[in-house]
Amino acid sequence: MAAGVPPDALGRRVSCGTDYGTVRYVGSVSRTAGIWLGVEWDDPQRGKHDGSYEGTQYFRCRHPKGGSFIRPNKANFGVDFLAAVKDRYGLNDRQDGQYGTGDTVVFGTKTVEFVGMDSVAEQQRQQLNKLVDISVRECAVSHAGQEEEIKRTCANMRHINLSKNLISSWETVIAIASQVQNLETLNVSENKMRFPSTSTFTSSAFSNLKILALNQTEITWTEVLLCAQGWPVLEELYLSSNNITVLERPDNVLQTLKLLDLSDNQLLDGNQLHLIAQLPRLEQLILRNTGISSIHFPDAGFGCKTKMFPLLKRLAINDNKISQWSSINELDKLPSLRALQCNNNPFMDTEKNPETLIQLIIAKISQLEVLNNCEILPAERRGAELDYRKIFGKAWLEAGGHWNPEKNKPSEEFLAAHPRYPTLCLKYGAPEEGELKGRQPLTLKNQLLTLTIKCPEKPEQKPVEKKLPESMTIQKVKGLLYRLFKIPGSELKLSYESSKLEGKEVELDNDLKPLQFYSIESGDCVLVRW
Repeated sequence: MAAGVPPDALGRRVSCGTDYGTVRYVGSVSRTAGIWLGVEWDDPQRGKHDGSYEGTQYFRCRHPKGGSFIRPNKANFGVDFLAAVKDRYGLNDRQDGQYGTGDTVVFGTKTVEFVGMDSVAEQQRQQLNKLVDISVRECAVSHAGQEEEIKRTCANMRHINLSKNLISSWETVIAIASQVQNLETLNVSENKMRFPSTSTFTSSAFSNLKILALNQTEITWTEVLLCAQGWPVLEELYLSSNNITVLERPDNVLQTLKLLDLSDNQLLDGNQLHLIAQLPRLEQLILRNTGISSIHFPDAGFGCKTKMFPLLKRLAINDNKISQWSSINELDKLPSLRALQCNNNPFMDTEKNPETLIQLIIAKISQLEVLNNCEILPAERRGAELDYRKIFGKAWLEAGGHWNPEKNKPSEEFLAAHPRYPTLCLKYGAPEEGELKGRQPLTLKNQLLTLTIKCPEKPEQKPVEKKLPESMTIQKVKGLLYRLFKIPGSELKLSYESSKLEGKEVELDNDLKPLQFYSIESGDCVLVRW
């Protein structure tokens, strides 16, 4: 092997300036002198060809212009872990005064200020063992270094950020982690590396690991399950942007997992979720931008709870292709669901009024407490459920619904579209005939009132002018105001003043009545208190 080229160069990760790639070829190239490295670049824009030169294929790339040849002296093969730590924290042997005084140093997420760093450096060298939270992100770490050196030097580390380095294989991660006895958090994201493809011996390197990030590492789900045999107490696993398309049932692994992030992986379909539905302790599942178009829990009928995802409290399905409200109905089957993120899905385009859209979701999922990061207040839930009961009351009657329980036999089709409707009738009573006037969309037919909205007890809140339809209920007005003023969980009290009623306030005290019921006119002022 040529000077400057490691004997194991083939398959190694390298950097060249700000670009990262993988060595796919080491050797000579026709009609040129010396040794070349054939590199497949992470960013195809950096490349020139597909690994061929003058008709000869030296290596292959996934992208037709993803490769190029560079001289070995242009490639950075990286440094060992401890060298990167010493360099990052100014604890290396050569002190050239570049740190000055009053520097800040980042220990993971904590920022620590060092005063007179040059004078303290000698003392710091002796204190590597006290480092608990270490970040060597983008420090070109490629290997563990001398055997047991990490263990001797900084054995008390608990949290390590190794993201965006030059780690080529999972074995390197094991070699580093096995020397850190109490490792709890490890981030090795943005390292395109090789993972074991067959079951190998289970290392004890991760026996205390609680949080692991493997975003953008090209790991497959099969490889996750193989490696997971060595993660006996893992609670949080981050796997975004890994081209994971199919899942498998995790038998006897990941049983302690509380959070799983699969965002930015294009899953084959929503049924893939059934394969991970029995994870016994899973509380949070992040499925943002996974390409799923539907969600279904076939083990449970209308109004029943599924046995899948028994402890799931928080679910993120934003930025997907869910187009049918039936998938939102299905989420009510999850027994523990409390928080949902579902923005940017096609089903949300079926309702033009954003307030009504939010109300529909709230009414359909009974235990939901947080929707798209906004707390659902009890008054808001009550209003949403009452409105839902009224809006679909006519359809309920037409489908066989009846005020008399003995005659109440809504069709299967209606129950499939509105599985919570019978429960809402039990909770609030069947809708009265006078309520069922059909649904009034917000159109120009409804007269708009121009109202000034003030918070008399909160002078810091500037008055706001809003155009509201006179048919809007007080409950919907409150829902709008909760979001407008970002009001914490407390009951709103509304009243209004009019130039026709000098010095007198009229309370808006019935949530189910429209604005027009109170004879409000354009130019009047709504007063908000909480």
